Amino acid sequence: MAQTLNETLAAIDAPYRPAIMALRDLILDVAAKTPAIGPIEETLKWGQPAFLPNTTKSGTTIRLGLPKTGGFAIYVHCQTSLIADFQTHFPREFSYEGNRAILFSDMESIKPDLLRLFIHNALTYHLK
Repeated sequence: MAQTLNETLAAIDAPYRPAIMALRDLILDVAAKTPAIGPIEETLKWGQPAFLPNTTKSGTTIRLGLPKTGGFAIYVHCQTSLIADFQTHFPREFSYEGNRAILFSDMESIKPDLLRLFIHNALTYHLK
């Protein structure tokens, strides 16, 4: 039986759950403060919490997950230029996995002020 979004969030290992929830809150906050994004649909994609501006179609889906290498991550569609563009501007501030993820080791590695820009760019990607 498939899990619901709330069950999936509740099942995240305790050391990473607060960080995943902090990223979720950041995504929802950026969307709420950006009228062009519209309401965010929270769902599961590939068993991971996913966030997309389904009404406006303004951007690409953002997923949150736990990579096999450890820690936690924010994922975007690999065929966008989001990771490459962000890495150009912030090459040392974050760890990256190819063209699909920003990797985090702990809460301190989140850097919310910089991530707001990334989240905004992802949720408005199709407006450019």
